[in-house]
Amino acid sequence: MRLLPARRAGCDRFDFGGRDVAAWFPRHMAKGEGWGERVTVLNNAHIPLSGRNPILQEVLGIRPHILVLNKMDLADPSRQPVILERLKQQRCSHVVFTDCKHDVNVKKIVPLVAKLVDNSPRYHRAESTEYSILVIGVPNVGKSSLINSLRRLHLKKGKATPVGGDPGVTKAVLTRIQVCEKPLMYLVDTPGVLAPKLGDVETGMKLAVCGAIHDHLVGEDIMADYLLYALNRQQQFRYVQRYGLAEACDDIGLVLKHVALAQGRTQKVKVLTGTGNVNMVMLNYPAAAYEFLRDFRAGRLGRVTLD
Repeated sequence: MRLLPARRAGCDRFDFGGRDVAAWFPRHMAKGEGWGERVTVLNNAHIPLSGRNPILQEVLGIRPHILVLNKMDLADPSRQPVILERLKQQRCSHVVFTDCKHDVNVKKIVPLVAKLVDNSPRYHRAESTEYSILVIGVPNVGKSSLINSLRRLHLKKGKATPVGGDPGVTKAVLTRIQVCEKPLMYLVDTPGVLAPKLGDVETGMKLAVCGAIHDHLVGEDIMADYLLYALNRQQQFRYVQRYGLAEACDDIGLVLKHVALAQGRTQKVKVLTGTGNVNMVMLNYPAAAYEFLRDFRAGRLGRVTLD
């Protein structure tokens, strides 16, 4: 693992080292770019702005849709008014913050979807009494979790679609899944969709830190370093106590050393000496970087909104 140099304390820019985000885009995601008729758009409350796919924003246009910001339990609640105002400026006025693990606010979705579709001149509800809704969003944002949460609330049913903590669990469009009886509503789970051309490297890095891009495509070392930068910039210092540091710092090497010590992330390495091979126990920095990212994604480093 290549440890990055320590940054000056208080710096307000992050050096991405000339990285090209094009290499982070999995080809199977291109299948989803043309979707979007009757839509529920799902996004991560960690990145409510960076996580929006610009292609989907163009496709949605006049179609009735709502933006569901999931994982609200992991995001900074004080940022909600600012985020809502920014989204309103982007002509996104129907926004619901949810926590699908605990079904928080999920009950608001079905009535809002029905209202928007019924009031849309694009659809003649006299011709049909059922609603068929597409759920789209970036990878690992909780699309399958939303479907399962809706089924628990409205049908008292169990899981209908698999979920996972890594991007790419859903790779194909599934059959319609009923999520409500009255009104009769079906949702369709879809693979996560990333724009093939992200706006900038920092947007891509935020997506990666939140698990929307496979870690190995970006590199756990640079992701951990960016996460430390983001936490310090927002004065989120819970990592200091969690990993036993004396104070907040910008040195990712020092932080990962404490992560490895706190979490027991070590590895045995053979060292050739003058008397033969000797087994030595050394700190596992790649494993520590992964633990640092995993703690953030699980909310153990505080409630943070990266945008």
